[in-house]
Amino acid sequence: MASGRDPGIARRRVVKLGAPPRTGEAETDDVAVEEPLEIRVAGDALAVTMRTPGADRELALGFLYAEGVIRSLDDVGSVAHCGRPGEEGFGNVIDVLPGAGVVLAPERVAGTRRGTLTAAACGVCGRLTIEDLIARCEPVADDTRIEAAALARFIRSMRDHQALFARTGGVHAAALFAAAGSNDAPVFAREDVGRHNAVDKLVGALIFARALPAAGQALIVSGRTSFEIVQKAAVAGIPIVASVSAPSSLAIDLAARMNVTLVAFLRGESMSVYSAPERIVARRP
Repeated sequence: MASGRDPGIARRRVVKLGAPPRTGEAETDDVAVEEPLEIRVAGDALAVTMRTPGADRELALGFLYAEGVIRSLDDVGSVAHCGRPGEEGFGNVIDVLPGAGVVLAPERVAGTRRGTLTAAACGVCGRLTIEDLIARCEPVADDTRIEAAALARFIRSMRDHQALFARTGGVHAAALFAAAGSNDAPVFAREDVGRHNAVDKLVGALIFARALPAAGQALIVSGRTSFEIVQKAAVAGIPIVASVSAPSSLAIDLAARMNVTLVAFLRGESMSVYSAPERIVARRP
């Protein structure tokens, strides 16, 4: 059961052993909530993803944008949970209705339909083919430059905005930063048990702010960088993606093809740049 104070946190009993000395008695821990969210379009079930509750409207729109179902906030009439508060399962189904005069193309919906449960770690399992994803992405035409030292500062700043992680240790984060300027505070920061969900929530926030494409921005993510993270960044027009961990081979290949700068193993001012390295400079020009 989720905590009444935060829908993303639950309390569970645990017996802790080992150092420091433990009593062996049961106590309670804060743990990250993982629950299913069914995403519908005009009542038609499209996908089910395992996520941490919170920012569900952003998650739904970010997912639909990445999958090519919507193109902007103008395509959306409303986004709301189905059912009534207090009913069993309320909050775990969300319906996106098209805007006035908008007809969502059936072929776009069919291309994203997922026939099985989508795990929190999987962002593109339900797409028909990888080529279908690549065909929808335009290379990012953005000559943004960023100091290597700024990326290190952004990682530290993101950690300061990981409230769920600080309490549970069980969620990923995605944060967006302006590449230029002296403000190291993120434009948006989101957390979720799923890496791709955290990015969808962030892109959804950009949709609501009518701030896409996200030119001149750097996306910082926790954990490894896989294909779907780069794909979501490319669709959103984000030129730089950086991670504290390793990239996958497909993530590197897609980043090179989409002209996205992919930085991995970002630890302090040490990093590995796998694609479009010209955007990373020792000092801001």
